[in-house]
Amino acid sequence: MSQETVTSTTWVVQVPVATVWTSPESPREIDAPGISNPIDLQQWHTSLTYEPRLALSDENLIQSQLLYGEEVLLVDIQGEWAHIIVPTQPSRKDERGYPGWVPLTQLRELPSESWTGNGVAVVKTRQATLYDPYKKPFLDVSYLTTLPVQTKEEDFVGVLSPHGGGYFSVEEVAVYPSLEDIPKGTGEDILKSGEVFVDLPYFWGGMSSFGYDCSGFTYNMHKAQGYEIPRDAHDQAESGQKVDLDHLQPGDLLFFAYEEGKGKLHHVGLYYGDGKMLHSPNTGKNIEIIDLKDTIYEKELCSARRYWEEKEEDV
Repeated sequence: MSQETVTSTTWVVQVPVATVWTSPESPREIDAPGISNPIDLQQWHTSLTYEPRLALSDENLIQSQLLYGEEVLLVDIQGEWAHIIVPTQPSRKDERGYPGWVPLTQLRELPSESWTGNGVAVVKTRQATLYDPYKKPFLDVSYLTTLPVQTKEEDFVGVLSPHGGGYFSVEEVAVYPSLEDIPKGTGEDILKSGEVFVDLPYFWGGMSSFGYDCSGFTYNMHKAQGYEIPRDAHDQAESGQKVDLDHLQPGDLLFFAYEEGKGKLHHVGLYYGDGKMLHSPNTGKNIEIIDLKDTIYEKELCSARRYWEEKEEDV
């Protein structure tokens, strides 16, 4: 009697941005372009006027988002939907990572041994073009999209994608031996990553350069500098190093709560220095740098945390 070999598999995202929904019933008719494959992010975002955008948060429709090639833990499949966990987004909601639902059509199952490479290529530009094996434009992907490296050429980096082989221009990616080898930046480096996105419209649950929410913005700017922090503002406020509000440094996280800082926490931003903040405010507004003085944020500031590390030569 022959023994069958069990091949382990890995589930990865096969669209530029996959939204993690609260339940399979969460998407509305207007959200159809955002749950399809191929996805039409531009059409979806354009169709979402203020009220439908606001409902994404007010009605708790969206939890988070995932980038092309990102791995997920598959918990269950119900019809055309996959119940998943995102291991790279720490959350109090599940000790394994961030939970939610993604359209099954936006995921692909691959043999685990095939989803490896000689290092990783990380998109360092606001958006980048993924080329097909013939080096023709195939897909536009977000900042921080990460794929396994296969080859290195003078002008291109060969990568493994959920659709097979592909290429990035060397000008649009940074290559590292592994994710753990991304150099850890300073608070100033975190701010430099974030400055690029000033004027980008806020998007509830957003985790891509097509739109960030407040904690998605702080999460990803830390990720760009080699730090994995919790996904949500509440969890970000409970980890890291506590910082006295009189000793803030650029790159520290600022947290805000209702009732002049004594109520429920509702927002997070990056301290920019000189009494300023870099943040993704709320629906209808864009990422901005503002003076805290004489604003509602000055009254609601309640705590600060630091996740970045000072370089040895600075100590």
